[in-house]
Amino acid sequence: MSSRARVARRIAAGAAYGGGGIGLLGAATVGVLLAEVQMARRQVGNHGDPVHVPSADGLYGRAYAASPAGEEPLRFAMLGDSTAAGQGVHRARQTPGALLASGLAAVAERAVELRNVALPGAQSDDLDRQVALILSDPDWQPDVCVIMIGANDVTHRIPATKSVRHLSAGVRRLRTAGAEVIVGTCPDLGSVEPVQQPLRWVARRASRQLAAAQTIGTVEQGGRTVSLGDLLGPEFAANPRELFGPDNYHPSAEGYQTAAMAVLPTLCAALGLWPEEERPDVSRAEGFLPVARAAAKAVEEGGTEVTAAMPTGPRGPWALLKRRRRHRVPTQDPVPAKTSPSGSAGSSSGRSSPSGA
Repeated sequence: MSSRARVARRIAAGAAYGGGGIGLLGAATVGVLLAEVQMARRQVGNHGDPVHVPSADGLYGRAYAASPAGEEPLRFAMLGDSTAAGQGVHRARQTPGALLASGLAAVAERAVELRNVALPGAQSDDLDRQVALILSDPDWQPDVCVIMIGANDVTHRIPATKSVRHLSAGVRRLRTAGAEVIVGTCPDLGSVEPVQQPLRWVARRASRQLAAAQTIGTVEQGGRTVSLGDLLGPEFAANPRELFGPDNYHPSAEGYQTAAMAVLPTLCAALGLWPEEERPDVSRAEGFLPVARAAAKAVEEGGTEVTAAMPTGPRGPWALLKRRRRHRVPTQDPVPAKTSPSGSAGSSSGRSSPSGA
């Protein structure tokens, strides 16, 4: 087992059994990096400007809502931090929730109702509140949920065991309620352009350790993960000016499109809608692995999916690692649906910290 897989397994085990001593950054390292942290904070983020996140709640694929089949819309929930909310863009159709809802409607040929309760600046402990909000309406129980969380846990040096414990609990509650759950794991903060060495190396290491541990915790609760890697693949490293937004931290509209293209295949596969075979394609380096090894491999390539395969094996639970083919995601504006629960992304403007992700 690789060192990253061992660390991820230790973090996940600590989360499951109440440990809290494994931090993302050691105390000695923090002392060395304080000056660089302050410099990075001055160069990224919104510099105290009020946070505006366009509300994307509503109905997508409305043409299918009037179909003779008369099927109820699929109920889709987004949870997480500013990346899940869509901070950094100005139109609802550009947010990841809207992009995923539009894509899901097109693949399913069925209307999709989106509710987004993601909060800019949120850390993993806010998932307790967000999950309760999504499940609070007995007349609106989600069919599928996407969670994107973790970046703020890294920047605020939250112990990884604590982060994974909250995420695992949230996934478990949603799965118990009957929803499929897909987690976009912690993005690689080493890809944020203004961050310099050695902080860039530490941020990358901490981000990937958390992402791998998130994968273990999610898969063991019956969810699936998609690695967000360096904010969804080599496109960001090659085109940071194009794919990062004006604050040099959050994705641009094109960046969110890239993210949605990576998550959509797993979102559809969780509902049995994706046309690809579920069997591994060896030519695409897919296969069955112990879950910790699959988690460690997934963080190395954005868009890699990990899902439970076998409950146990010679070295514990096993998972299927998939690299699904991506397709361009359609865009559309929502139409009003039912009243969204209080605290959705559309009503959370200005409630995050200036440096929140």
